[in-house]
Amino acid sequence: MNRMMFSRRTLALRGSLWAAQVAVFGLFCMAGFMKLTMPVVQIEKMWPWTGQVSEPFLRFIAVVDLAGGIGIFLPALTRIRPQLTVLAALGGTVLQVLAIGFHASRGEIVLTPFNFFLLALCAFVLWGRYKKAPIPPRS
Repeated sequence: MNRMMFSRRTLALRGSLWAAQVAVFGLFCMAGFMKLTMPVVQIEKMWPWTGQVSEPFLRFIAVVDLAGGIGIFLPALTRIRPQLTVLAALGGTVLQVLAIGFHASRGEIVLTPFNFFLLALCAFVLWGRYKKAPIPPRS
């Protein structure tokens, strides 16, 4: 019975990690694509802070979002250099801490719940793929 519970627990953890990875992939890539391709005035309607930073900085953040989203999912999926997933999760965690600090410094705490959500997802993937359920590289 203990062995079966362990298997179910492991399966649940792995499934939860994949769900978190897919969520981070989708959310980071969507945000990055929007920040990269839309005019700033259009983005500013959704995220007012984007009109108050330089356009090159906004586009840089877009590339960071895209790289993080792809990095948290694709290496694990293909099992080609899956340790990059751990690094992308670390990067996503740092990015969200910086985003929370950025918004807090501007008195925009009301904008941070989504950043805390992404922080939790990235930290979960970081912990899970580094410690509990690493993905072995393709042999």
